[in-house]
Amino acid sequence: MKDLVKQSYWLRRLLASDPGRRRLAQAGKATLSLISSVFTTMLIMNVFAVDPLFPAIISGIAGLMGIMIVMDDTKRKKQVTTLLLGVAAGSGVTLGSLTASSPVLVSILMIASIGSAFYFSQYGSRYFSLGMIGFFTIYFSSFLQLSPAQFPWFYLAVGIGILYAFLYNFFLFEDTRQMLRRSTVSFHRQANLTFDLLIEVIKDPELQPSRLKKLGSNVSKLRIYANQVAADLHQQDSTEIWPGLQSGRLRLYIFDTTMFVMTLSESLQKLKEDEALDLKELRYLLVDLLLTLKDADVLDPQPEMKSLQQAEKVVAGIRHQLDHWMMNVTDLPDGRLYLIRRIETMASHVTEGASEVQRDIHFNEAVEHPPSADEEAVDEKEEEPAGLKPAEKKAVQALIAGSIAIVTGYIISPIQPYWVLLTAFIIQLGTETVGRTYLKAFERSVGTFFGAFFGFLAALWLSGHPYLEVVLLFLVIFTAFYFLTVSYTVASFFITMMIAFIYDLILGGVTPELLGARVIDTVAGAAIALGVSAFVFPTRTKDKLSEAFREYFTQMSQLISQYLTNIKGTKGVKGLAQQALDLDAKMQEIEEESKPAVQDPIFRGDKNLTAVLTVITAVNYYAKHLVASPYPKYTNHSHETLELLTAVQDKMEKNLQGLIHQIEKGNLSDPGYDLLEEREQVEMKVQPGTEDKENLLHHLYYIWKINRSITILRDKLDHMRKR
Repeated sequence: MKDLVKQSYWLRRLLASDPGRRRLAQAGKATLSLISSVFTTMLIMNVFAVDPLFPAIISGIAGLMGIMIVMDDTKRKKQVTTLLLGVAAGSGVTLGSLTASSPVLVSILMIASIGSAFYFSQYGSRYFSLGMIGFFTIYFSSFLQLSPAQFPWFYLAVGIGILYAFLYNFFLFEDTRQMLRRSTVSFHRQANLTFDLLIEVIKDPELQPSRLKKLGSNVSKLRIYANQVAADLHQQDSTEIWPGLQSGRLRLYIFDTTMFVMTLSESLQKLKEDEALDLKELRYLLVDLLLTLKDADVLDPQPEMKSLQQAEKVVAGIRHQLDHWMMNVTDLPDGRLYLIRRIETMASHVTEGASEVQRDIHFNEAVEHPPSADEEAVDEKEEEPAGLKPAEKKAVQALIAGSIAIVTGYIISPIQPYWVLLTAFIIQLGTETVGRTYLKAFERSVGTFFGAFFGFLAALWLSGHPYLEVVLLFLVIFTAFYFLTVSYTVASFFITMMIAFIYDLILGGVTPELLGARVIDTVAGAAIALGVSAFVFPTRTKDKLSEAFREYFTQMSQLISQYLTNIKGTKGVKGLAQQALDLDAKMQEIEEESKPAVQDPIFRGDKNLTAVLTVITAVNYYAKHLVASPYPKYTNHSHETLELLTAVQDKMEKNLQGLIHQIEKGNLSDPGYDLLEEREQVEMKVQPGTEDKENLLHHLYYIWKINRSITILRDKLDHMRKR
């Protein structure tokens, strides 16, 4: 099986597509909990001669939501919340049934549960989870109109669902410790896939656009996987999985590997364009290096050091050839030796880091290290803005949208008036800005339309085969939750197919009119959620992006300040890997928040915003390379050099603070500093031919790049303001 995985690209692509198998684990647990809850409840109800259908539905809801909506940050809190879900669900069953004869009371309860879920979420995600399950159980029990004599059976059904959720989440599939292991495995699979593509690029006589596009996509995926490992390292101590391996060591290795791949991908394209890769020695060495790194199972508890030893020899060979070319080859284009030097340097980082990781695991000796700059927690309380908090605004929006949805539901579908409310509630989940609400409403409507069409056809084709329909029902549920975080359109498609199957099973048939009514209800609920989001305490996408930009450049300022402080001393830049990964994670947040503006499915995207994002992407790229620069061999800097570095640090700080001020206030506070004078001093006044100058030229190279990008960014932001 292991050989099959190594040989098949698409099998490896599939295995690497879900970092840490998170989506598989979550969707699998949710589906298993649902199935176990439903069938156990049906079995018990049949034993006691109780109609099993509706208790089984309530039990399945409890089992499903006990997996999907528990979002606390610690295992202990998750356990408490899961148990409290049973209390909230039982209360929902009771209140929904007792008030079922009064549509007004049911409506008030449902709207109150939605508003409470959003309002109390400011005190913890637990309250949001309790409000959600309360809403759904009120929704389902209101039309069942249970009598008090039936309550114990439904309480039992809820208890069964919560019990299975607890069992699967915390005992049978407890994955807190294994998540880090699985995410590192996914990272290495993705790295190896990218190595294969790099080898193909090296061997190809010509650059193929399709292959370069595929390579770029895989490099982007590797960046995401690296950030996922970094996030897992915040929650899990690596020594509990690999005794002796400190989290800082593993974090640095992951960062260096990612930067090596990014550097090699970019450099190869430039070297190919300039025909520098016609040098056979370089091509052979690079292919040999990638093959040996692929074979190195770095996190194996019983490591084979041969692959890494061979990789170190290859890196030494590249270094030797580079020295030879610098002395004897004069026809390489300007700057290409620098690219080869960066490849060699980053390869050295990876091989050295991998060797250190393997030694730590092999010798199983954990060494206590003082926390580095990137690991120290800073307890700073931000001043809260005046006015309503985001959770309070969301609660008000939910109350208004819920009230409108109830009225609209009774007008459109008097028999099932709450479907519009349900859709409006779901659209409001996780959509803080008008743009994200619009995008989610659009995706929900499109997914529901096509899901209703194909769901009707599938239910019609499967009608009369209930067992096959039940199997496909659970498969559709699994697929919907598996794709929930990847594509909301796809998830909505399968959720609507699920509804078609449920209608066919419960009602004995499904009609186009029935599913058409659900489509109309969905579009109406989505429109209501969007309208309220746009006119009641609206948060514009650009306002949210401005906040994200401010947070990003605040982190950037801290990173550059620490970097230059370390350069002036003797600490080096190794301790800044986590800060660079955190910065990259913040960049991904910016990309996600900007999607409604730059990827509008109906209207044209904002070209000005796209230009701004392009510059920030460049800044992020330079910042990562800044941290990944070769670690200098520090000597005692001269007084002149220290003064120069201090001047660079002060001016960079002022430029970044000026940019942050411009983002917050919208106007330029000062023209900024171009650092041309400082750059000239490094290039002209620092003693030539010295290690001091070589270090400064190299380690300030990306400082100049970042500062130039900041200048361009300030001009673009000012241009956007004046339009």
